[in-house]
Amino acid sequence: MEIISKFTVGSDQGIDHLFAVMRPYIRNTYSGKVSSEKIEEYLAENVEYRKMINILNDLSTQLIMVFADHEPVGYCLFKSGSLYPEATEGERMTEIIDFSILPEYDQPEIRQSLWNKSRSAITFTDRIWISITEDDPMLSFFNSVGFEFIKTTTLKAFSLPAKIYELKLK
Repeated sequence: MEIISKFTVGSDQGIDHLFAVMRPYIRNTYSGKVSSEKIEEYLAENVEYRKMINILNDLSTQLIMVFADHEPVGYCLFKSGSLYPEATEGERMTEIIDFSILPEYDQPEIRQSLWNKSRSAITFTDRIWISITEDDPMLSFFNSVGFEFIKTTTLKAFSLPAKIYELKLK
């Protein structure tokens, strides 16, 4: 299997690739935790072209997609300058908004490829942070690359209990 992770821009093709992963990932991840009606409502409001193009046109936000045999299978969306509540002032911080891989492609090589490309793009920051639920399949991976628990919070998308984890770079 050929695995490639690369920057993606807010073009029609880039958004199509992102949505090909984002929509099924959200449905799969939150099924059983949130009603299907709430999931579809969230997708209709938040996973739509104009909104995503605006997000990606913000110079502080970047998208990296991972492809397996030329098919989009995961992505990392991150934003520089984003602080969590009570974060240390004066430090440069980057939030990983989403780090998602379709379950059928969730393999160590794919995770590592996406992480390596994302991490190499986030060299300009002091700390990387993510808000993630305790049962998220990516949590063990983030712990394995050095993220540490900071505080409890609530996930924005569905108001689910979550925790903030942080990786200190400098």
